[in-house]
Amino acid sequence: MKHYYRRRRWKWLLFFVATLIFTGLMLYSNWLVSKMSADEKKKIEIWAEAIQQKAVLVNYTNNYFDKVMAEETRRAQLLAKAYNKLLAAPPEEDLTFYLEIISNNKTIPCIITDEKGKINGAVNVDFNTDTVPFLTGKLKEDFSVYKPIAVNYYKNKWMFLYYKESNLYIELQKMLTDLIHSFFNEVVDNTASVPVIVTDSSKTNIISYGKLDTNRLFDPQYIQQTISRMESENKPIEINISGYGKSYVFFEESSLLKQLRYFPFVQFGLIGLFIIIAYILFSAARKSEQNQVWVGMSKETAHQLGTPISSLIGWMELLKLQEVDDQIVNELGKDINRLETIAQRFSKIGSIPELQEENITQVIIDFIGYLKTRSPKNIEYKLEFDPAKEIHVMLNKYLFEWVLENLCKNAIDAIEGNGKITISLGEEKRHIFIDIADTGKGIDKKHFKTIFKPGYTSKKRGWGLGLSLAKRIITEYHKSDLFVKSSSSEGTTFRIKLKK
Repeated sequence: MKHYYRRRRWKWLLFFVATLIFTGLMLYSNWLVSKMSADEKKKIEIWAEAIQQKAVLVNYTNNYFDKVMAEETRRAQLLAKAYNKLLAAPPEEDLTFYLEIISNNKTIPCIITDEKGKINGAVNVDFNTDTVPFLTGKLKEDFSVYKPIAVNYYKNKWMFLYYKESNLYIELQKMLTDLIHSFFNEVVDNTASVPVIVTDSSKTNIISYGKLDTNRLFDPQYIQQTISRMESENKPIEINISGYGKSYVFFEESSLLKQLRYFPFVQFGLIGLFIIIAYILFSAARKSEQNQVWVGMSKETAHQLGTPISSLIGWMELLKLQEVDDQIVNELGKDINRLETIAQRFSKIGSIPELQEENITQVIIDFIGYLKTRSPKNIEYKLEFDPAKEIHVMLNKYLFEWVLENLCKNAIDAIEGNGKITISLGEEKRHIFIDIADTGKGIDKKHFKTIFKPGYTSKKRGWGLGLSLAKRIITEYHKSDLFVKSSSSEGTTFRIKLKK
């Protein structure tokens, strides 16, 4: 028993050390994950702040361009009024001021045509009036963004002044468009790998997106669930972009950050799986090694018993010839037969035993009859079943008797004085129950399963193999069960559950 407890203490010590190592690794991993998670979170916060700042810059640029456009329009209107005044003024009027306005126009493209669209003059344009005599087609379309100014210069004669935004304004407008496009690209193709959705003010129509499953973007339910999840995790960034009005930038944690959150659990699972597989392999290897030791020891024991048994048989025949008391010879014969049975038991260990149909009632009666004469006189045996009733089961008689012998000897050791061993037999539809009850000191409930493990014993000189061997014979060879049915200070009951 000391050996068993010593081994169990070593197991618990190794388990405790492994737990400390595992806990240390888990804590260190969690610390690393937390640190990386904090860095990722910081990146997202910096990205969100950068988006807000960039949106402010875009809006400022847009407002500036609006002012430039208003100024361009005002200048075009002023220029149109100057042309109108110049063409319609009487000869005596001083037109110097209007001429300065017209001559100072270095940016606004203007074209003057007659009623038929023939070009009479043009400034700040990128074509030659000699090669383009009429305002038609694409050129007229470009200069018709604003309504032309009609000038009645003589009776029913009219001239028309066409104008459009300056080249500088067009370039600025193109720059603004590129800036807005670049802004959206930076939002969706962000270095923080943050899933992003940009919507309009309704929070339903998508303007742009990034780092999402493109195969599900046409699923309205998926989009709505994604937007709701993003809004619950992070407050959306409100932006106001030219051409889009009020918009919202929804975002959530990056896939890397989500993976980092689950990493400790994955690590825990993998280590746990490794420990389980290692334990199973170790147990299988240890069990295989134990089996080899059992088989080798059993075969050697059977071999060693063969020689003295043969010699005893010869001595018994010699005693018969010398007319020794028949009772002595008969008892000696029983013991020799018993030794032969034991030798057969050991020889069958390690090989698949042959099961035969046996009358379990008679097997128990015969064995108890033999054991009773060789047990202490203070032990009483009681059979609580009908000896005449035949109950047939498939078993190996020699190995099964070995189980009964181990259980009865354990019961005798537990009684430690006067006591009784009761063997009862029960029958159900598919099983046979054999209960071996004693009036001994009992077994602590926490040891109900431990007593069947090799090496466990409460005896000072025991090996702790009897119950382990009995359990193995019943479970592995007979595919049945052996367990402690009940135990108290008044005794213990073992139950053998055999299949019919």
